[in-house]
Amino acid sequence: MWLALAFVSAALLGLYDTSKKSALKDNAVLPVLFFNTLFATVIFSPFIIDSAAGTGWFSGTVLDSSPYAGHPKTSGAETGSLLHAHMLIIIKAFIVLTSWIFGYFGMKHLPITIVGPINATRPVLVLIGAMLIFGERLNGYQWTGVILSLISLYLLSRSSKKEEVDFTRNKWIWAVAAAAVIGAVSGLYDKYIMRELSPMFVQSWYNLYQLVIMTVVCAILWYPNRKHITPFHWCWAIPLISVFLSAADFAYFSALNQPDSMISVVSLIRRGSVIVSFACGVMLFRERNLRAKALDLILILVGMIFIYMGSK
Repeated sequence: MWLALAFVSAALLGLYDTSKKSALKDNAVLPVLFFNTLFATVIFSPFIIDSAAGTGWFSGTVLDSSPYAGHPKTSGAETGSLLHAHMLIIIKAFIVLTSWIFGYFGMKHLPITIVGPINATRPVLVLIGAMLIFGERLNGYQWTGVILSLISLYLLSRSSKKEEVDFTRNKWIWAVAAAAVIGAVSGLYDKYIMRELSPMFVQSWYNLYQLVIMTVVCAILWYPNRKHITPFHWCWAIPLISVFLSAADFAYFSALNQPDSMISVVSLIRRGSVIVSFACGVMLFRERNLRAKALDLILILVGMIFIYMGSK
């Protein structure tokens, strides 16, 4: 079941990346990210209210938003347990937002057919982290996948020079790389907290905490300087970001909540979203230099297949 949920999450993530690229075109980054957190919070507001008020509207269902639903070893009734749960979510909100800020700026200034393959190498980082933290061991298939992914990243850096994108000197490439590394940290942290917390509690509350953080960020960094930087304009791709991401994350957290799930495999499958985003880059954004990028993408996908074979 968790494998099917991971594949659903991957497809939705591809549509999320496409919506994000469209929304960021000639647009201010921080308010787009603010509205993303706002709409996501609105989507999950019934579950936030249910969790805060203890109404039990969704008790016993997959939408149960109590902190420890499905984890009977911890009642969650004690104040300390509830505070502990919210502290875990606040930490997650900071990690995810840091990754998003780097990723949004990179996505705005780079072709999606470059950003997608870079993000697709994130499972390599997660795999290594899972090996070090959770004791997961890499076998021959998995090492082959890691090596192929690294080769594809090198080839992508060479082919991207045709678009005057230098991997070593372009600050937006470094922004996307930072987003990938922090995103890998987020994935490992998710596996840690999903051993204890319910999926709906995590997803609903971390959206609310992200909204609070982004409100402060926009008030300090964007609003006072809005007349001197890229102006913000509304487009309907903005709410689609929240819709696709919320659905993708729900499938993702539900997958991790399965006791036999492996974060290395789930993260790997989710990076299959690059197929959807790459196709949209070709059809919707008319991006260039596709033959070389397609070869890089194939290498990444083959590497992912090897990692999957080694993880069965």
